[in-house]
Amino acid sequence: MKKLKVTAVSYLNTKPFLYGLLKEGLHEKIELKLDIPSRCAEKMRTGEAQLGLIPVAAIPEIAGAQIVSDYCIGTIGAVKTVCIYANQPIQQLSHLYLDFHSRTSVELTKILLRQYWKIDPILIPAKEGYISKIDEKVGGLVIGDRTIGLEHQFEYVYDLGEMWEKFTGLPFVFAAWVSTVPLSSKFMETFNNALKVGLMSIPDLLYLLQAPHPDFDLETYFNQYISYELDEKKKTAMRLFWREMAENKKHEHQINTTVNLH
Repeated sequence: MKKLKVTAVSYLNTKPFLYGLLKEGLHEKIELKLDIPSRCAEKMRTGEAQLGLIPVAAIPEIAGAQIVSDYCIGTIGAVKTVCIYANQPIQQLSHLYLDFHSRTSVELTKILLRQYWKIDPILIPAKEGYISKIDEKVGGLVIGDRTIGLEHQFEYVYDLGEMWEKFTGLPFVFAAWVSTVPLSSKFMETFNNALKVGLMSIPDLLYLLQAPHPDFDLETYFNQYISYELDEKKKTAMRLFWREMAENKKHEHQINTTVNLH
C-alpha cells in the first residue's frame, strides 16, 4: 500500500507532535519528511506531499487544502520564537529584514507594521547570514530555533504573538495540519490521537531533549509559549489574519500601481 507523504516543520515546537506519531507507530504508515515552513508549504502546493503541518499564510493558495486536525502550532500572547530584533525602537528603524523561512511571520509583520505600529520601513527579503547585519537602523524578523538566545544580543525584542494579541485581543496560529486529499475518518482519528498522545507526553519528552540554550526552559516553552489546541478562538484569529493579509495585498497593489503610473 502506498504511504501517505507527510511534511512537517522541523522546529523545536513540532517535537511533541513527532513524538506522538512515533510513539503510536504512525511513522510506519506514512512517509514523513521535515523541512523549514516555506518548503513544507511548497511541497503541499506542488503535490510532493498530501498532508502537512504548514504555515497558515499558504493555506488559501493551495488547491483543495483543508484543515484536518484539532491541533496546530499556535500561541496565546507571547510565542518567544517569532520576533523582530533591533538595537533601536521599531519606530526608528529605516529597514527591516524579513526571514525567508516562513511567509506567515512575514505577512504578520506586514500587518502589524501597517495596522498596529503604523510605520513603513523598507522591507528586505533576507538571505542566509542576515542576522549579523542587524544594526542601528536595521532590524530583523527571525523565526524558529534560530531565535533562541538572540534576546541577549539585541536591545529591543518585539514578540509577534504578543503584538498580535495587543492588536486584536486574539491568539494566533502559525501553522496548521492540512490535507489536499480525502482522508478516511479512521485515519484522521488515529492521526489526531497520536498528536494528542504526543502533547500528553511532553513530560517524558523533556527527558529526551536537550535545551538549545542554557537560559531556555523547554518545559515553559512547550506549556506556556506554544498553544497546540486549534479551538474556536484560534480559528477566528486565523480567519482575521487571512482577511488582513488580503487587505495588505490590495494596499501593496495600489502602491505599486501608483508608482508605475508615475
